[in-house]
Amino acid sequence: MALNGFGLGLRAEHYLDILATRPAVDWFEALTENYLVPGGKPLHFLERVREHYPLVLHGVSLSIGSTQPLDRDYLHALRALCKHIEPEWVSDHLCWTGTAGLNLHDLLPLPYTEEAVAHVAARVRQVQDVLGRRILLENVSSYAEFAAAPLREWEFLSAVAEAADCDILLDINNIYVSARNHGFDPLAYLDGVPAARVRQHHLAGHTDLGDLVIDTHDAAVCDPVWALYAAAVRRFGPVPTMIERDGNIPPLAELLDELDLARRIAGAELAEAA
Repeated sequence: MALNGFGLGLRAEHYLDILATRPAVDWFEALTENYLVPGGKPLHFLERVREHYPLVLHGVSLSIGSTQPLDRDYLHALRALCKHIEPEWVSDHLCWTGTAGLNLHDLLPLPYTEEAVAHVAARVRQVQDVLGRRILLENVSSYAEFAAAPLREWEFLSAVAEAADCDILLDINNIYVSARNHGFDPLAYLDGVPAARVRQHHLAGHTDLGDLVIDTHDAAVCDPVWALYAAAVRRFGPVPTMIERDGNIPPLAELLDELDLARRIAGAELAEAA
């Protein structure tokens, strides 16, 4: 995993601009499920972008925390896509997304227990065996907590990564959102995650309703999340970082400006630490 620098989420609205202007982006993150069907326009553009930029894959359907059997058809399609485009790495979310064959199209939280750690870690190892590569798991935003949760979220994430021997995609916005919703210290979260496992950061916007913060990915990164990102750079060093935008998608130039801000923040923190 030699990839470094600053990336953007690859969105269909920007395909043509990316290919025409070749922006100063170090890599792009593609949403796995958009490209699993062989052929067609999405895969065509993914192949063209791949000619000029490194890619990583980011999925939302692994449902690694489910008690249902792993979807082997999905895993084999993902393995074929990996062979085709050779992503630097593959990530998905530490959550469950459905039951009884029904995809609820949401990233649902898990109970933070040792039993859940063992269950998820065993499934991650199976996934990694099928794909022939280590994966990254991302922390999700949450809006409710289990009554019986002996582990803190960061302890649970860390324990799964260690037991499964996988890596972590640390979403800085999700930490901020969950910290606001549940009243924990986001800096304690950063301090509780093993630096050696953190391979990527996400930055995104959210909707702040005062007593509830919702991870919507439809706005610019806000100042408190930028401040938390600066703390993450101090804690973890130069981790590959990207901007996510899934709604209210602006022109590419606007996201490039946000990416430049991430570069400046990381550069300032790293220079101060040198």
